[in-house]
Amino acid sequence: MLMVFDESSPAAAPAAHPRTYRNPILFADYSDPDVIRVGQCYYMVASTFHFSPGIPVLKSMDLVHWTIIAHALPRLVFHKRYDLPGPISFDDSTARPPWKPTDGQGYSGGVWAPAIRYHQGCYYIYFATPSDGIFMVSATNAEGPWNPPVTLAAEAGFEDPCPFWDDDGKAYLVHSRVGAGPLILHKMSSDGKTLLDKGTVIVQEPEKLPTLEGPKLIKRHGYYYIFAPYGGVGEGPQAVLRSKNIYGPYEWRTVLEKGNTKIQAPHQGGYVETASGEGWFVHFNQTGAYGRIVYLEPVRWNGDWPLIGEPISETSGQPVASYPMPDSGRSCTPDWQPQTSDDFTDNKLGVQWEWNHNPVDSAWSLTERRGYLRLRALPAKNFLSARNTLTQVHQGSASEWTVKIDFDGMVDGQRAGLGLLKARPSWIGVAQTAGSRRLTFAAAGVETAGPLVKKNSALLRMAIENDTARYFYSVDSGATFIPLGNQTHFRFSWWKGIRPALFSYSIADGSVPRGLADFDWVKIRQLAPKPD
Repeated sequence: MLMVFDESSPAAAPAAHPRTYRNPILFADYSDPDVIRVGQCYYMVASTFHFSPGIPVLKSMDLVHWTIIAHALPRLVFHKRYDLPGPISFDDSTARPPWKPTDGQGYSGGVWAPAIRYHQGCYYIYFATPSDGIFMVSATNAEGPWNPPVTLAAEAGFEDPCPFWDDDGKAYLVHSRVGAGPLILHKMSSDGKTLLDKGTVIVQEPEKLPTLEGPKLIKRHGYYYIFAPYGGVGEGPQAVLRSKNIYGPYEWRTVLEKGNTKIQAPHQGGYVETASGEGWFVHFNQTGAYGRIVYLEPVRWNGDWPLIGEPISETSGQPVASYPMPDSGRSCTPDWQPQTSDDFTDNKLGVQWEWNHNPVDSAWSLTERRGYLRLRALPAKNFLSARNTLTQVHQGSASEWTVKIDFDGMVDGQRAGLGLLKARPSWIGVAQTAGSRRLTFAAAGVETAGPLVKKNSALLRMAIENDTARYFYSVDSGATFIPLGNQTHFRFSWWKGIRPALFSYSIADGSVPRGLADFDWVKIRQLAPKPD
């Protein structure tokens, strides 16, 4: 089992390499990351909540540069709410507690905090949805195909499961509960598909370890270690608990905290070792509306206790700003990054894309018009209620999105364009009413009509920086871009950062024929952030 460490693989302080990396390694909302090494390759997974497909699988050769290779969960099959069957109002989207999805929509529900492990030639990913239970998917190849989810517990209230196979072959599963804490340990069948008991509480110290969550269980030098953050995602540090008995009692210490950095919550992640024995910790930090971005910290072991990051005491560290590259044996080129731009020439969607909920597959196509993404407008009350909205994780602190849209097939009542999916969203696009088409800006459901358009296509642009978005359009093939609407501010919503999105929906009733919007390409350019 990869996550059992012994004397033959001691994790030492990383060697001094000539090259360095800078944190964050991914300025992108890959929240609750977990990581493993298989041979010379590293694999990372992250929470996707209501987005479909769920659970991105990222690959790296050096722990710093990552690319997306798959999604492990093609659809969220657990409840009809993930099909977005009902409307959502903008007031509901901000007032509803962020961990209580309704039957009408699954925003903030779905996949929470997956854990990935490799055991006897098979990849396993365990995850919970707060309203539905604990599930597992598996594959013999990280690129897939991944097997359909197996249900281990079919009830609400679980979070953050992590499997563990011990030296004797016995299997276990540790998890927390919604609201964080206590930590509960189950015996599990060796094939990882069945829980064998109701579970035993192994850690419950709400006064000393409040909001304890995200447990990752490993074994090293005869100790069982649980890496688990506490204190909440906004400000909480990282703890490590250890015991000679998997059921405890566990002693603990804080091993990573804010220190004198600006990193407000070095929180929740996974531990991994290189083939040469270096220890590393991948974790997130909540960064406002951009979501929870990914950091990499060196790990030192002293007296069978880890210390993560730059030492600030004998037992704890703070996040590093930069550090020598991991001694991974191989390195990636700087362009080894998550995919972004797309010209829609393939027969299947690129791995960078996720729908806002499970899509209606009959209402989108990459083959009806070759070289275009076609979105048929489904009826919706507003942008948040619209199905088949196609999104990406936003990469970087500042970027510029430019989209070419063909709206020749639009009908009355239809809206289509480029937007920012979040509570109180904003967008730029084309709206058709009484046979006339106007470029339109919308913010929090309020539409502002722009000029009439008589051509059948336009370029739409969104510039994101400093927690704001600005929108532009061009009707002269990009020679000039004209601003439309106000600068909009955005914020963290539904446990997720902002999501740039392509959309097409209709505010007309369902008797109106479905109009078409064809997206020719999306070009995404990283910008140097401007000073506040």
